[in-house]
Amino acid sequence: MEEHLIIVFRTIFLYILILIIFRLMGKREIGELSILDLVVFIMIAEMAVVAIEDTKDPLLHTILPMLLLMVIQITLAIISLKSKRFRDFVDGQPTIIINRGKIDEQAMRKQRYNFDDLMSQLREKDIRSIADVEFAILESSGKLSVIEKEKDENKNSKEGDITVPLIIDGVINDDNLQRINKTNLWLRQELKKLGNNDIKKISFCSFENGKFFIDKMDEK
Repeated sequence: MEEHLIIVFRTIFLYILILIIFRLMGKREIGELSILDLVVFIMIAEMAVVAIEDTKDPLLHTILPMLLLMVIQITLAIISLKSKRFRDFVDGQPTIIINRGKIDEQAMRKQRYNFDDLMSQLREKDIRSIADVEFAILESSGKLSVIEKEKDENKNSKEGDITVPLIIDGVINDDNLQRINKTNLWLRQELKKLGNNDIKKISFCSFENGKFFIDKMDEK
């Protein structure tokens, strides 16, 4: 019974302490956390769990490192505010994924960011086609900021289908071809008409509303 009371006390105490520590470290949305923030939060949470489970270990052994992490984090945050170089080192810099309608495959590879990630984040922003994007910037938090191309006022942005990727990284997606009732041969013939004879040189190709969107590998 006594051990159960100790667990309850430790849980309540550490819960309040963690709230105070996170409050002192500043308010940031989960999606805005830097790698450093995330590491510190995980370490503090892990320490709290161990302290609750191990009732024989003095609570001070957990409180001290938690407070030390808080001091380190606040100190680094102050340095980060004063030094852009340090901030870029810790948080990283935004990366332009689509520049003036052109996909930068080299930037994507550097960030280990693939076309599935890109399409997923575009869909989350209700963007149906890569062809509608003027700029797409991968922020240091992992979020994708998108600036769309100017739309024709007479065109309803809700009309049309979603982008169907037919080629990704030089490989034809036969399943998506079947979805639009087209064949591999049809795709190759249509691409040749547009001057694209080598499929392997195409990083991304989609077909929407009777039009192709083609992006060649590492083309500036």
